[in-house]
Amino acid sequence: MPRVLITTDYLRPGDDVDRFLRGSGLDTVHLPMVGRRDPGQLVAALAGIDAALVANEPLTADVLARAPRLRAVVRTGVGYDSIDVAAAARLGITVSNLPGINANAVAEYTLGLLLAGARRLVQSAHGVARGGWPREDGHELRGATLGLIGYGAAARAVVPLARAFGMTVVCATNVPAPLRGDQDVRFVELPELLAVSDYVSVHTALTDRTRGLLDESAFRRMKPTALLVNTARGPIVDEDALAAAVRSGEIAGAALDVVSAEPLPPGSPLRDVDGIVVYSHLAGQTAEARAAAGRAGAEELVAALEGRARFVVNAALITEGKK
Repeated sequence: MPRVLITTDYLRPGDDVDRFLRGSGLDTVHLPMVGRRDPGQLVAALAGIDAALVANEPLTADVLARAPRLRAVVRTGVGYDSIDVAAAARLGITVSNLPGINANAVAEYTLGLLLAGARRLVQSAHGVARGGWPREDGHELRGATLGLIGYGAAARAVVPLARAFGMTVVCATNVPAPLRGDQDVRFVELPELLAVSDYVSVHTALTDRTRGLLDESAFRRMKPTALLVNTARGPIVDEDALAAAVRSGEIAGAALDVVSAEPLPPGSPLRDVDGIVVYSHLAGQTAEARAAAGRAGAEELVAALEGRARFVVNAALITEGKK
């Protein structure tokens, strides 16, 4: 009987996903990811495992090479930058994600961060908790320009919400022009987006090209009143440069759901910067999105073991390796 490792922390023994996997003839092993596991712990967890339904563990080339039975990995989410997909391909391991599975959750959360940032809600609540009664003016979203970096499912789901608030939407993306068909979005290059946007929201994948994309030069292009929102991946933003830009007034602030090191370390440059609010990677974490991701991930994992997976991100690399 194939053995399946489940590390996603909201999936539990005996739940719907567990029953589905066991009903499909699989033996499940639950080891919820809480914080970071070192490579040795991951190798031990993968011992005797044929497939894995995972959160954000760093499945490096070394870890994967020491899991000889592993045939399939499925991420219960969209991003898969924590997995060395090329190394997995060399070992014949399929890696799948769940594109668009939490797009609605991320889109609603993005608007929540925009509203909280525009009206300084977190700062107000903190002030009251400290015994004060802050009355600083905020800003309305209506009439403002929102710049979306990336045009995946989550970014596309943000568009109608932003438009309902009366915002103008611009977008910088590498998605080919024929696939951009949204009359409510003006597509521009990144420098123009940074220059014209009152709010910049990051929705692109973390790649070698996008790592550190928002750096010192990017912040210099932005309006001094601009707010940065990031619900994608922390390393897309140069955190030292961001902290400096907010402290100097180069931009107004940032609402970050993701950071380079999670949980946020004590020595992070993002700490104690007035105008920067860091949240705990919650954008896709709704009951509805979790239920959908758990079930879809389980179905993809069963399909992968049967050779009929739908969302394999390293399929081309595996095929190339077989030539």
